[in-house]
Amino acid sequence: AICRTLIENGYRVIGTGRRVARLEQLQQELGENFHFLAFDISDRQATEDAFHSLPANWQSIDLLVNNAGLGLGLESADKASLDDWMQMIDTNIKGLLIMTRLVVPAMVERNKGHIINIGSVAGDAAYAGGNVYCATKAAVKAITDGLRIDVAHTKVRVTNVKPGLVETNFSNIRFHGDQNRADN
Repeated sequence: AICRTLIENGYRVIGTGRRVARLEQLQQELGENFHFLAFDISDRQATEDAFHSLPANWQSIDLLVNNAGLGLGLESADKASLDDWMQMIDTNIKGLLIMTRLVVPAMVERNKGHIINIGSVAGDAAYAGGNVYCATKAAVKAITDGLRIDVAHTKVRVTNVKPGLVETNFSNIRFHGDQNRADN
């Protein structure tokens, strides 16, 4: 939806994700103003390699939307999966940091750009079973606030968008494919 909206408003868009087939489908739908990179944002080397593979005419990035994020499980801290916690930290915090560090230096150098980090209201108020997910979204808020201060002397702008409950594939992933649990 973000890619479609940006292209409708005159942007050329680099879309990223893990699912090549979905990205290829978007490429067919959106045409020449869409370029995709397929990689796992939680893998630093894959992210850096993908970023550095951009063709020259796609390297000047004016808008970065850090949209990668996931919540896994809704168990209390004493029952939650440590693997789920680590995956949320790797995606929601480390992935955002890697992309930010790759893109922002050129924005500062050009004195132009906008970073939009997708946080969550969960970063402001924790909820039962949200333990590490809420912590990662609080980190997104703090990183965004710090980045805004760091680039305040430039024309680079930084925004944190904090949605609440939204109907997406998020809940299905959170519950490891259990659609009934996601629907509830």
